[in-house]
Amino acid sequence: MIIDIHGHLSPPEAAKRFPMPPSLTDVDGMLAARAEAGIDLTIIGSPVGAGAMARVPGVDNYAQPRDRLRGFHAWMSGLIRRFPDQLRGYVYANPFGDDDHLEGVRETLEDPAFVGLITTSSVHGELLGSQRADSFFALAAEAGVPVLVHAPAEPVGTERVDRTGFVEQIGRFGDVTLGMAMIAFAGWLDKYPGLRLIGATGGGAMALLPERLQTAARPRHWAGGAPPSGRPGPGAASPGAAEAPDEEGVRPSADPAAALRRMYVDTSPFSPAHLSLNAEVLGPERMLFGTDSPPMAAPLEDFVHMVEKLPVDAASQQLILGGNAQALFDLRSRP
Repeated sequence: MIIDIHGHLSPPEAAKRFPMPPSLTDVDGMLAARAEAGIDLTIIGSPVGAGAMARVPGVDNYAQPRDRLRGFHAWMSGLIRRFPDQLRGYVYANPFGDDDHLEGVRETLEDPAFVGLITTSSVHGELLGSQRADSFFALAAEAGVPVLVHAPAEPVGTERVDRTGFVEQIGRFGDVTLGMAMIAFAGWLDKYPGLRLIGATGGGAMALLPERLQTAARPRHWAGGAPPSGRPGPGAASPGAAEAPDEEGVRPSADPAAALRRMYVDTSPFSPAHLSLNAEVLGPERMLFGTDSPPMAAPLEDFVHMVEKLPVDAASQQLILGGNAQALFDLRSRP
């Protein structure tokens, strides 16, 4: 069984309000392409909820009232119920959402059409090490559902970049890298061991970071002279001691590289070299088949063939294509 854990669809009215690729509203075309490629089930979601995955003046994706999100998720639930053998969904969650927003997330998760959460790796340039994300991570751990960490529409550092293609393919990749690294560094998996986090776009450059995260946590080159937060202030951390909580109360992980290796990644980067590195560093058991399609326009068969050509055995390939997703997600309940 092949399970795609990273797909997107949008309601037709959204295309009238926001710029988006036409494939995002072509449900029949999406399902037909998957049937032809042998993909059995796709988990769809929106990293912007009912917002826009493009810059639109006056639109703030993180200021969506609960009733608007309820309507968006109702549309998605209805679609999944039309195609219960082919689709499941993610509930969108703002990682810095207030109590009312998170209560709406809990309410929506009660619908069996939804099997996980989708959130963004940053919000208005703020990464997920902030203590303000604590309620979100607590909810995800309590619910026991996987979380797809996806890039936002406007990634960190691209505020003055005008080229859409660069923002989509480079800026968002970098944002996921920063976001997953910060989650590992900030100690969320130490505080909530039950978290199951999936880095979209292959987790960005996650596989290159274990050693750098360890150095960040234990910066020996400072010889004990660096302020704990990297900001001017009294009291320096000793080279071998765990860093004290910062001004927001977040205590960095004692072993961020180990935390990073407890996360999952998808296969959507469409790069054999990237997939091979993830298999080598993170292991096939941490990889989940994902295409980011729609809107990605590469032939779906090519995504499957890329996994089949990885330098791992046939059993590991089957884990990536569907076995890991079956173990990670609760797909038994029919919507």
